Amino acid sequence: MSDINSTPRMRAAVIINPTKSPDGDFKSAFHLMCAEEGWGEPLWLETSEDDPGSGQARKALESGADVVIAAGGDGTVRCVAETLAGKGTPMGLVPLGTGNLLARNLGIGLEDPLRAGRDILNGTTTTIDIVMATLDHADAGHAFLVAAGLGYDATIMADTKDELKDRVGWLAYVEAGIRNLPGKGVKATIKVDGSEVVRRRVRGVMVGNCGKLMGGVEIFPDASVTDGLLDLLVLSPRGKFGWIRVMAGIFHRKGAKSSSVHYFSGESAEITLDSEQDFELDGDHLGRARHLEVKVVHQALAIMMAAPKST
Repeated sequence: MSDINSTPRMRAAVIINPTKSPDGDFKSAFHLMCAEEGWGEPLWLETSEDDPGSGQARKALESGADVVIAAGGDGTVRCVAETLAGKGTPMGLVPLGTGNLLARNLGIGLEDPLRAGRDILNGTTTTIDIVMATLDHADAGHAFLVAAGLGYDATIMADTKDELKDRVGWLAYVEAGIRNLPGKGVKATIKVDGSEVVRRRVRGVMVGNCGKLMGGVEIFPDASVTDGLLDLLVLSPRGKFGWIRVMAGIFHRKGAKSSSVHYFSGESAEITLDSEQDFELDGDHLGRARHLEVKVVHQALAIMMAAPKST
């Protein structure tokens, strides 16, 4: 007979991209770890090409899971987070992708997936911001956690070779970036918190919720996932040395001013282009658009992760 006064064990739901699963029997090892930590048998849900995480996250919520763990790359994390936002159930991260950008910004270890999972089961809950993006005045928007790009940045994501990414990781994005340096700008009007800040020809606009992007480079050094603000980077290279000025403006913000780079921050922004450009969210190319609205939703997502180390 069971003890009616016993406390039910907590249960995790794991949403995993099977193409990113670590070598060995990761599923069995994760089940064993949950038992060792006093948790119940986890709900195991695999993503698919048709459903990269949203449907599985809904199932996890319906199951009453105490934490929903996104095990995959930034795309998996974004889809799971979009469903969990505002629901109160925390998300955990087991980074298995190429970039793992949210994990990097949160200081979550990348080398040992089981250790990342154990940190979640023994962790504490905090809250972070998400940003909602609406394309071409659509009725529904999409959430992102790290960064969105319209123009050059998104073209890189669309043109990165998968086979090269498998071999050299994030350096594949560098190769795509170099190949796509030539090109013409597009006329843009940009408003931040309702006020116009840019009306000029640009190659791309990036919107950041986190500071570190590919290769650990701090594209948005003032960005924070908890400050209730989004950060904009406008790229406007001009002339023969335009991209050199862009690099100077990004990597030496405190020591050099550049007419090719402009930074802004606010709670919302609206970007209007005179022709369609590539668009990406957290590294996923989602097509082309002429108009983008972005707005911060402050502290919308609960995250379960290792407690900060005391100093």
